[in-house]
Amino acid sequence: MKWIISTLWYGCQMDSRSSPTPGPTVPRSHRRGRLPAKEREAREQVLLDAALRVLLREGLGGVTMGAIAAEGRASKETLYSWFGDLDGLMARLIARNADRAATPLLQALDGPPPPAAAIRPTLEDFALALIALVTSEVSVVINRAAISSPRLAHELTAFGPQRIGAVAAAYFDRLTESGIVFSARGEALFSLFFGLVVQDAQIRALLGAPRPDEAALADQAKKGVDHFLHVATRPRTLDASAYRHF
Repeated sequence: MKWIISTLWYGCQMDSRSSPTPGPTVPRSHRRGRLPAKEREAREQVLLDAALRVLLREGLGGVTMGAIAAEGRASKETLYSWFGDLDGLMARLIARNADRAATPLLQALDGPPPPAAAIRPTLEDFALALIALVTSEVSVVINRAAISSPRLAHELTAFGPQRIGAVAAAYFDRLTESGIVFSARGEALFSLFFGLVVQDAQIRALLGAPRPDEAALADQAKKGVDHFLHVATRPRTLDASAYRHF
C-alpha cells in the first residue's frame, strides 16, 4: 500500500477568434498564477514548513491563515486555494508527519516480500520513526490542543494514527502471509508493535517530561523490536486471538 500524489499538466489553446489561424498550445502553468506541478508541490511543502514554524512559535491558538501567509511569504488567497481552510492545512501537516514516519514500511511494501532475516532493519527504522514522531514538539502541541477541539481530534486521528496504521497493517499482513510472524490481523499486530515500542513515551511527553536524546530513542526502538519479534515469531502454538483486543 502506498499513497501516490498524482499531478496533471493542463493545456489550453489560444482563442482562435483573436487570430486568423489557431495559435500554439500554451501550458496553463505558464500563465500568471499557475505553477508547474512540481513547483507547486515544492511550494506547498514550503508553506507547510511555515505553518509548522508558526505552530511551534505561537501555539495552536496563534496559527491563522494570515500568520502562515506572512511566514511563508504567500497570499492568503493562495493558502485558501491550495488547502481549503485552516483545518485542511492542519490535516495536510498531520498527514505529512504520518507519511514520513511510515516511510520505512512504504519502501518495504514497494518491493517483494522480505526474507525473515531482513525484517529487523525495517522494523527498527519504523520503530524509531514512531517514537520520534509521538515525542516531537509538534506532536505534543497538536495532541494537547486536540483534547479541547473535537474537530482537530478527528483530523488528528484520521490523518495521523489511522493513516500510519493502514500502512503498518498492510506490512504486517504481508509478514503473516509469508509465515514470518504468527497468524493475526495486521491491525492487531500493529497495536502490539506500537505498545511494545512506544510504551508510555507519548504520555510522558504530553505530561511535559524532557524528550529523550537520540541515543535513548534508538535504544528504546531496538528493545521494542526485540520484544515484538520475541512474541510474534514464536512457534505457531500461540493463540493469536489473545491479541484481538489490540
